[in-house]
Amino acid sequence: MSQSSIKNSKAGVKAPRRQRPVEPSFTEIVRLIRAAKQRAYQAVNTELIDLYWQVGEYISRKLAAAEWGDGVVTQLASHLAETQPGLRGFTRANLFRMRQFYEAYRDDEKVAPLVRQLPWTHNLIILGQSKRAEEREFYLRAAARERWSKRELERQFSTALFERAVLTPAKVSPVVRQSHPQALSVFKDAYLLEFLGLPEGHSEADLHQGLLARLKNFLIELGRDFCFAGTEFPIQVGKQDFAIDLLFFHRGLNCLVAIELKVGRFEPEYLGKLSFYLEALDRNVRKPHENPALGVLLCASKDDEVVEYALSRTASPALIAQYQTQLPDKALLQAKLHEFYLQDLATRVGRSEEDLLDARLK
Repeated sequence: MSQSSIKNSKAGVKAPRRQRPVEPSFTEIVRLIRAAKQRAYQAVNTELIDLYWQVGEYISRKLAAAEWGDGVVTQLASHLAETQPGLRGFTRANLFRMRQFYEAYRDDEKVAPLVRQLPWTHNLIILGQSKRAEEREFYLRAAARERWSKRELERQFSTALFERAVLTPAKVSPVVRQSHPQALSVFKDAYLLEFLGLPEGHSEADLHQGLLARLKNFLIELGRDFCFAGTEFPIQVGKQDFAIDLLFFHRGLNCLVAIELKVGRFEPEYLGKLSFYLEALDRNVRKPHENPALGVLLCASKDDEVVEYALSRTASPALIAQYQTQLPDKALLQAKLHEFYLQDLATRVGRSEEDLLDARLK
């Protein structure tokens, strides 16, 4: 025995145990356990939301029939606290939220099933911060699809995602509409990168490195089905080497997505280089079962009219988006959205805005 081993044994110090190699098939067992736990959690959550729905329905009907007053709900909360020790979530305030929850969705057969897919906290955030039924449905569907955490959901409200989606839909080429029509609901006109903390006058390298350093945040902003494939992704055409800034794969669209970064204003000539990259990806990288690649030019700013002209004749499946380093003015966007809905309503009923406002005032 070596002197060091003798010293360690005398001092009562145990030698570190060697790690056993993990059997590859063990990971499948771990996956099964996690999947079962997730299903169990979802089942419990569904039952809980069903319970809140039923309680809200009962309270709503009692109050509507004038069989109860608000004071009875207070008495109910006290009764539950006394007779059901340890029961949480049935305070007076929460009982009224259950009533509001039921009344908000009882007449919407499309949306009602969605609320059971989300935790109660998420439902309360959506119910409390949405101003329109369309907005509630938008966030319910998005939260269920993207599986946002509570914090991520609150961030989407702070970035005015709904207002931006309605007022400024994604700018895509005609080819994208034909080959990837579902892409219209996947991509955005503007991406919020406030989490990067970029200073004014930042370089393309600053933007690129920042996105790589906060890749998790960027993937959340892009959407759940985006998978990172590489940075400065190398492609060779002829005897020349090129590099795509960022390459992703979208599981839902089943295609590669190349993202080129520009820290300045969009210029029409950028589309030529992006088209070249997409052709190279389709010829040399795309697998036989995958759809043709898509390209995104992510610019610091853009003139929408220039974008429209540039995209209208291009044969490339391209999208042009803007990145923003500061949160938008949500109040301003809400005001614009209100004006948008007012104009849409006036158009549909065949009356001017002035007549519509006069009718409302009368």
